[in-house]
Amino acid sequence: MRIDTNTVVTVKYELRENDQFGELMEVMNEKYPFEFLFGNGNLLPAFERNIHGLRSGDSFKFILPVEEAYGGPREDNIVNVPRKAFEVYGEIPQDLLQINQQVTITDDQGDNHTGKILEFDVNTVRVDFNHFMAGKVLYFSGVVLNVREATVDEIINKHHIPSV
Repeated sequence: MRIDTNTVVTVKYELRENDQFGELMEVMNEKYPFEFLFGNGNLLPAFERNIHGLRSGDSFKFILPVEEAYGGPREDNIVNVPRKAFEVYGEIPQDLLQINQQVTITDDQGDNHTGKILEFDVNTVRVDFNHFMAGKVLYFSGVVLNVREATVDEIINKHHIPSV
């Protein structure tokens, strides 16, 4: 079976920055593979274009330029958050405010946003909410482990249902 819309795909891969010799950013292997419903809009479109039509056992290698990956960092995604927003029961946890610390902030609509602390002072915390891969060229190399038809439930729910 070939990878196409409404198939569940299992792959193993290495993700590196820039090229095959770049910094290793992520590994999905046989023990912890990446399994997903193909063609439902949850993945980078360029990633899907590069694996579309492959079968179990096929290998892949491709580069996603910044524009086809997560785009460049945007200045409007770097914001000053009032220091008070980091309080838990009226106090800021001792080890929370650290440069490069990943934090999750809940906005007024109840949506969570993950960012990285850039700096802070007595009143504000400057947080970068850009995707951590923004501005990076991505190099994927891997193998398709399995391709199967999605179940009706998976198609309706728009994600694969892990087997137990």
